[in-house]
Amino acid sequence: MVEIPAGEIVLRDEGTRTDWTAEVPAFRLAPHPVTRELYRAVRGEAPASAAGPRTPVTEVSWTDAIRFCNLLSEVSGLTPCYSLGDERDPDALDVRCDWAADGYRLPSEAEWEYACRAGDPGVRYGELDEIAWYRGNSGDRVRDVATRAPNAWGLHDTIGNVWEWCWDLYDPGVYGPYRVFRGGGAYDPPRGCRASCRRKSHPTLRIDDLGFRLAQSL
Repeated sequence: MVEIPAGEIVLRDEGTRTDWTAEVPAFRLAPHPVTRELYRAVRGEAPASAAGPRTPVTEVSWTDAIRFCNLLSEVSGLTPCYSLGDERDPDALDVRCDWAADGYRLPSEAEWEYACRAGDPGVRYGELDEIAWYRGNSGDRVRDVATRAPNAWGLHDTIGNVWEWCWDLYDPGVYGPYRVFRGGGAYDPPRGCRASCRRKSHPTLRIDDLGFRLAQSL
């Protein structure tokens, strides 16, 4: 895990052209997305795929991701962050996060963008072909993690390869239980692979270019 210093980030919703500022306390973030290898080691299985063990795990829903975080926390001797509530509820609106717990969790959207930028105010933290697997160089497949250049804080694949689930609801007044995911993926054009690009879907969504990355409170 990489220790990310405290700071501030201005986020923007491009659809509504709304900006908001978020304070980000210091936290830890994994240097790359959770791999199929790690997911299988913790869960005993991983979603079926022809991809290799060092590729990011995909075909995992938001609820799959938070259950994995809790299980990894338990096997690591840490306090799980999530209270799952009624597991029969597909909207998962009663899931609660204990931000003071020392276990693993998903990053907040503010944490994700702040860490992705690593102090860089630009569209992305480097030349796209050097830092990311995207439509222009991926060969139409998800690639092994940490094979592109990292950002200034040592984080790989925050841009490209797979989108990453975040904790946050996107806009509950409009989209109800939809959760945010960030970062762009191996099948996306350059416009989708920007530090500010936001997407969302239902927490039960499972697709072949969406995974997640572990965070941890300090």
